[in-house]
Amino acid sequence: MSVRKRRWKTKEGEEREGWLADYRDQGGKRHQKLFARKKDADAFLAQAKVEVRAGVHTSESQSPTVAQAAALWLSDREANGLERATLAQYRQHVDLHINPVIGCVKLSKLTTPMVVDFREVLRSGDATLGPLGHPRSPALIRKILTSLGSLLAHAKESGKVFGANPVRELARARRAGEERGRDRLEIGRDIPSRDEIKRLLELIPSDQEPILLVAIFCGLRASELRGLRWSDIDLKFGEIHIRQRADRYCKIGPPKSKAGNRKIPVPPGVLKRLKAWKLVCPISAGTLVFPSPSGLVQHHSNIVRHILNPALMTAAIVNGDGAPKYGLHSLRHFFASWLINRTRDGGREMPLKAVQVLMGHSSITITADRYGHLFPRGDDAAELADAERKLLG
Repeated sequence: MSVRKRRWKTKEGEEREGWLADYRDQGGKRHQKLFARKKDADAFLAQAKVEVRAGVHTSESQSPTVAQAAALWLSDREANGLERATLAQYRQHVDLHINPVIGCVKLSKLTTPMVVDFREVLRSGDATLGPLGHPRSPALIRKILTSLGSLLAHAKESGKVFGANPVRELARARRAGEERGRDRLEIGRDIPSRDEIKRLLELIPSDQEPILLVAIFCGLRASELRGLRWSDIDLKFGEIHIRQRADRYCKIGPPKSKAGNRKIPVPPGVLKRLKAWKLVCPISAGTLVFPSPSGLVQHHSNIVRHILNPALMTAAIVNGDGAPKYGLHSLRHFFASWLINRTRDGGREMPLKAVQVLMGHSSITITADRYGHLFPRGDDAAELADAERKLLG
């Protein structure tokens, strides 16, 4: 491995000079890279030595672009039989958000600071991207970065690139506290408050009540609500068993994960309302609990447009623009907060593991990352002083 000065003439006869970093990778293949300054060549070669020694170096000439890696990742997801709706969402992340901004970047040159810059473009928007340059929501940004991290991991597993995954590095930094709380779910902004839920339940029309009650007090995902059958509800013992869900195309399939197949207790008031609803529920081929008026699987947008939004407007639960303040998933967030809140505050005061099981999360880490900050904390100073006294006698 060496750095040496190189001089040459252009086609126009102009003399040029630069510094050439010459090295061999872990497979013995020779590579050369030209730099305008010697210190840049030295820095590159020093880093290349470390990566070659560790067996994780990828030369720029061998590295695919982000767009090429994304295409391979999507093909692999499709070949593995990924759910149609999920695959469509991944394609949107790639085509509408990732490729327009960083698609032409070589994976070997993609760094954590570049991912941070990419995230800032998503947050603030970029006029140079035209219609695609609008600011994205925090929730959408998280999903886009997850897709980017997944496609980078796939490229690494496939041997297309080596070294650290900059998206995962950024996630580790965030967990370490560098950006803790920036996109944290908040009561009254992302999660309806108890007073808002109380007002909603007082004013909700009777024909809109059952599905919202189940969403609020049982925490089902929208897809699980839409795919719920009467055979999945034990009206005698008050229990819902999640066995299937309906995707965005109204196709019935299995739960989102193994953890999604779960049993959820139904509060007595909700159970009473469900028994009354069963007597007037529209008939459907799949004996659905919440079918459309014609007996088909309801579209998510129809539930929001014709049930949730009118209920929120009636209860005056709106934002500064006078639009409905919450989406359907916010009711699931409320359910999680209700499980976590102390009993003296009207909650159920459940431990983290129990919350994970009832929410149907595939990992307790998901539950902790999303809702851990909602768990009540005691008087840390008083508890610390008491522990010190007990330890020291």
